[in-house]
Amino acid sequence: MAGKKAIIFSAPSGAGKTTIVRHLLDVREDLSFSISACSRPRRNRTEVDGVDYYFLSVADFKRKVTNDEFVEWEEVYKDSFYGTLKAEVERIWRLGKTVIFDVDVVGGKNLKAYFGEDALAIFVKPPSIQHLKERLKTRATETEESINIRMAKAESEMGFAVHFDYVLTNDQLDKALLDAEKVVADFLDNE
Repeated sequence: MAGKKAIIFSAPSGAGKTTIVRHLLDVREDLSFSISACSRPRRNRTEVDGVDYYFLSVADFKRKVTNDEFVEWEEVYKDSFYGTLKAEVERIWRLGKTVIFDVDVVGGKNLKAYFGEDALAIFVKPPSIQHLKERLKTRATETEESINIRMAKAESEMGFAVHFDYVLTNDQLDKALLDAEKVVADFLDNE
């Protein structure tokens, strides 16, 4: 059943996965974005609960873990939890749509293990680690310390690419968007 499929985009922070996912949501009406839950505070006033993330307290997040309410979850940094709520996936499937995820690489690997053959897992690879650092700096949402932490994490995350169905190198955005459209279409439209 087409509505019970999942598309997973994962990458080191700053590799461009969110831009690619937004593009796919614009060009394909059969996709719906899975809003992740997190325990971090909002980065700015424009982030909206239930739109950008489901913002939970650490205690609420841990309670949902205990109640088995997540498809997957992880503690990314100390007391910084991220996860996918089962209720969110079911909400999208009830709409008859394919769920699309924008998650870190551990989350992506876990989602692929959970959904198996019903999921297409795509790893977005930056052209280089230095390029990734420049992208994070231009975001202007990170401190130098947090960029350094993310860069160390990104280097180890690059090794996760082997756990994904497809590796998409994002060195030219226009080409990466077209490649993403094709691989998703091949998975969803050619059953």
